[in-house]
Amino acid sequence: MILAEIQKILDAGTYTQIDLKDVQVETICGADLLSDVLAFTKEKTLLLTGLVNLQVLRTAEMLDLVGVVFVRGKVPNEEMIKFAIENKIPLLCTKRCMYEACGLLFSAGIAGSSTRNY
Repeated sequence: MILAEIQKILDAGTYTQIDLKDVQVETICGADLLSDVLAFTKEKTLLLTGLVNLQVLRTAEMLDLVGVVFVRGKVPNEEMIKFAIENKIPLLCTKRCMYEACGLLFSAGIAGSSTRNY
């Protein structure tokens, strides 16, 4: 699924000028613990998080995540936006809670990034 479709599903705003139609998303990781993000993400993963700090974006850059969605209406600061633009990391924000956002994306057919088989 492309990130532009995810933006519509989550009714999310964007903070970067990256064309969301060019970003392919294969899996979702919903986490507020960066150690979980480090342990369970795969290629082409979109991170949904309630954490709003520069470490989230540094983690996204290091793991080559396809973007970050801040949940619960949280908004990145100017330093974060600048970092995201410089590193071509799409930033989105939705008013939906993490549970609802992940559920909507799961219902739309996007798999979670967990390496475990349940």
